[in-house]
Amino acid sequence: MRLWRLTRTGQTALDGAGTLKHGGRYSPPGAPVVNFASEAGLAVLVALRYLRGNPADAPDDYVLGWTEIDAIPERVPDADGNDSIRAWVTDWLQERRSLLAAVRSQVLPEADVVLMNPLHSGAAQVRPLITRPFSFAECLHTPPEDVRIVVELGRRSLLDDQTVTSSATSWWSRVSGVVCSA
Repeated sequence: MRLWRLTRTGQTALDGAGTLKHGGRYSPPGAPVVNFASEAGLAVLVALRYLRGNPADAPDDYVLGWTEIDAIPERVPDADGNDSIRAWVTDWLQERRSLLAAVRSQVLPEADVVLMNPLHSGAAQVRPLITRPFSFAECLHTPPEDVRIVVELGRRSLLDDQTVTSSATSWWSRVSGVVCSA
């Protein structure tokens, strides 16, 4: 199973040190837990949720990383409120029943937050993250107004079967990969 994290460069260790100090949404302080996302996009959305200020001004030391873990997560029962989930996770951590537990994401319910217990015996076999640089400023970049107009013209052309100027058509073809006839 491929699992994702968006984190700062110096915080890529899969040891649960951050939650050990501060706790997490589903785990109490004093319990090491590594939080993953089942999808790369969810990792970004969760980070955005906790980012302070304008995301475009976020530090430039973020990395998007993934690892493969050969384990099936134990499903955390859907519950009313975080307290019920936190109680279940606390028991799961103490009992070390399984390496992974999956909680339905509250940010994107079609995906899961996957918790890893770094004190479980299987944690030693988990490979380090494979990372790439990640920039909120690039990810959330809004194209200039003239580019948005050309894209909209290209969309209208495709939908209405109208032609647009050859330069807009050519640009739209390069950007979208869709060949428009002029």
